[in-house]
Amino acid sequence: MTPDELLAQIAMEIATCEKCALHESRKKTVPGEGPARAEIMFIGEAPGFHENEQGRPFVGASGRFLEQLLSQAGLTRGEVFIANVVKCRPPGNRDPQPEELAACGEYLEAQIEAVNPSIIVTLGRFSMNRFFPGAKISAAHGQMKRVGGRFVIPMFHPAAALHQAALKPSILGDFAKLPAQLIEARKTLGKPLPEKEENAAPKSPKQLSLF
Repeated sequence: MTPDELLAQIAMEIATCEKCALHESRKKTVPGEGPARAEIMFIGEAPGFHENEQGRPFVGASGRFLEQLLSQAGLTRGEVFIANVVKCRPPGNRDPQPEELAACGEYLEAQIEAVNPSIIVTLGRFSMNRFFPGAKISAAHGQMKRVGGRFVIPMFHPAAALHQAALKPSILGDFAKLPAQLIEARKTLGKPLPEKEENAAPKSPKQLSLF
């Protein structure tokens, strides 16, 4: 199967999944979305109210902020793959439980293998701990580390930066480094530019205000 077909199959399996109790209260599953061969994959924590209504990741206030952050880095939402560590909304937006993370882990791993990104950006501590168990996001954020055949960059979740103004400069700074980190990842992994960018002029990252 092609990567597109694999992602479609994974989404179909998620749609009927009953591996944990979250299926009992969900309205829509939120498998994730983006190009099948995106160079960058963002992994958040769990769907919220708006995601549960629409079946898409990052569509509320944190989604709008994420799109602004991507624009700062010279990227668009349509160029990256966005997913979460769990695919259904936890009641009351509580933290995902270990059994829920485990139930969805197989789906997420299959998505990572299908997309095969050069960089995974984890948004929040739950997705970070999948790759760096026990790490503290306050110390690890923005630092790119190789994990197998790709790189992983922990970052604060956009929602955290919206609720805690003191975190906003950190997440703005981390996204500002992303274009240079992607160039470094390409060189280290020996990956060429995506075909659509071969003859295109490089995008200029935009500067976002702290306020």
